[in-house]
Amino acid sequence: MIKTSLIAASLALASLGAAVSTPASAQTRIYVQTAPPAVRAEAVPQPRRGKVWVPGHWDWRGRQYVWVAGTHVRARPGYYYSEPVWVQRGDRWERRGGAWARGDRDRDGIPNRADRDRDGDGVPNRFDNNPNNPNRR
Repeated sequence: MIKTSLIAASLALASLGAAVSTPASAQTRIYVQTAPPAVRAEAVPQPRRGKVWVPGHWDWRGRQYVWVAGTHVRARPGYYYSEPVWVQRGDRWERRGGAWARGDRDRDGIPNRADRDRDGDGVPNRFDNNPNNPNRR
């Protein structure tokens, strides 16, 4: 009897863990006939240690657009965050949800661990006093 209840409890926990760990890429696609409103201006707060700022965006809820305010989320080492965007496809608009992607933060085709010029200003990181500033003077 106890053995059966332990097995049932472990199966319930395993199924709960599977439901919680559903990847963000499994989001449903949203198609809308009307264009989203212009993006609202938001004051970006000071950076927080171990956090990434996710800017606000328009989301579709039922029959109208709703503004979702920006927020800080926990950073994931080795990943960068792509914010949600609306893309026009013919006469419809498709929402592509925000997602974490691995590797190439500056999207220059070189993995970050091998990137010798993070900001693309032509000066190797080891000689650049500010390797994240593309406007070197």
